[in-house]
Parts: sequence; C-alpha cells; structure tokens
Amino acid sequence: MKAAVSSPVTMKSYLRTVLRPILSPRMLQFIRREWWYISSYFPRLITSLVVKRTPDVHSFGAKLIPISLGEQLRNVNAFAPTKTCRVMTKYGSDKGRLHNYTTVYSALFEDRGDQSLKLFELGLGTNDPDLPSSMGVFGAPGASHRGWRELFPHAFVYGADIDRRILFQEDRIKTFYCNQLDPASIHELWSQPELQGGADIIIEDGLHTFEANDTFLQESLDQLRPGGILVTEDILWGDVEKWYGRLESVYAKKYPTYEFAIVVLPHGHHQDHNMLVVRRGAS
Repeated sequence: MKAAVSSPVTMKSYLRTVLRPILSPRMLQFIRREWWYISSYFPRLITSLVVKRTPDVHSFGAKLIPISLGEQLRNVNAFAPTKTCRVMTKYGSDKGRLHNYTTVYSALFEDRGDQSLKLFELGLGTNDPDLPSSMGVFGAPGASHRGWRELFPHAFVYGADIDRRILFQEDRIKTFYCNQLDPASIHELWSQPELQGGADIIIEDGLHTFEANDTFLQESLDQLRPGGILVTEDILWGDVEKWYGRLESVYAKKYPTYEFAIVVLPHGHHQDHNMLVVRRGAS
C-alpha cells in the first residue's frame, strides 16, 4: 500500500503539473502565498503559543553589551511567525516561507523599524536558469528589497546582482551590478556615491558557496557602520565547520570589536538553512 501524500506535497505537485503552464508568475506567487497562510502561518501562530524551537548558535569574537549577539539569537522562537515573515512572503521572498530567516530578522531589527537607515542586500533573486544563483523561472527579482522598504519606511534600500538584466530603481530602492567572486567588483560597488560611508544593515543572499560568501564578507565588513548588522544567508551544511575555523582564526582576531555568530535554524531547508550574523560594536 502506498503511503498517504501530505497536502503540502499534493499542492506543490498540482502547481507544478497543472497550474504552471497556464498561470502567470504573479498569480502563482499569489497562490503560494495564500497556501502558506493556510498550511503554515496560522497553524504555527497558534502552536507557537506553547511550542518554542530555538536555533543552535555558536558565537565568536567580542561579547557586546547589554546583551550579546549569541544570547539574543538563542532566545529566538524560530517556530513563531512574525510581521517580517508576512511582509517578505507578501512580496514573493523565500526568507520566511522556506527558511524562517525572518524570525531572526524580526529579533535583530525589532527596535530599528522607524530609524533612517541605509540597508543593502546582495542578490536580487535572478530568474535566469543559466546562472548558478538562479531562483528559477518563477523567482521574483527584488522581492526582499521591496519587503525591506515596507518594513523600514524611513530607510533607503540598495541592492546588487550579477544579472544586469534585473537591476532596477524604484522609490527608495536602487540597485547595482556586482560579481561577488571578484574583489575589484565588490570594491567598485562600495565606491558608488550612494553607498559612501557604508550601510547600517548588510544582507548577503547571493551565490551560496563558501568562496563567494567569504570573498564578499572580506570586502564588506569595513563597510558596516558602528552598531550595524551583517547577515550571510544560506550557509551550506557542509561549510559550517569551515566557518567555525575561519571565524575563530581570522575574523575574530582581525575585527576585535565585532561579534560573530553561526545560526543553525531548526526544521529548515536541508542543504543551507544556516546564517552567519555579525554585529559591529557601537564605537
């Protein structure tokens, strides 16, 4: 006898075989979002009143006060959906729908929503299937940038991608070209007039390889403003131990006023449901 197929798998199968050929990407995103509310958001919202699932956090470097980065992140309930989850899913980002990164972001940025910030995110979400960083033909380029714009109504949001065809400019959003494997390209990015002086929040959601993550981090940590937060998303499971060694032997020594933390979120994407979070001291 065949095992029963759960409803989320049935829904995915239906979308893949029947709806994709006849519906627009925007309509498919709408269906996915509504299904997420029914199958995940509301059940988790209720269950999280009694269930708490916290990330596994490994800290390196300075311990800033009044609460260290490690302590703050260990208190996150990764099972409880937040406003950040809703907003990112609304625009088609997978930061909440697949990864629960939004639960971490909600904790990191809960007191900064009304501030006039400069926020930068590498990776617009190319849908070119020929690029290794592609989100697939139904990806929504710029989704998370539009989400950040709503979550930070007084902020300017900047982005960059290797796919020049998806670069765009809107109210409080401007994007640039960048190849994160090329230090010269990253240096040119940060030399843009709009990015002079660095950023308060830097998100790296580009190419998910150790080399790409490490190269961008090396060339961008000095661009993080005092008190700022940098996050590298989608750290591969196979690279976690490598990051432990790299942070302890190189970054914690080179940047003594920075805190570093590897965050392993529970029950997530089996290949890369991990984050590197960095906080720079206020002075």
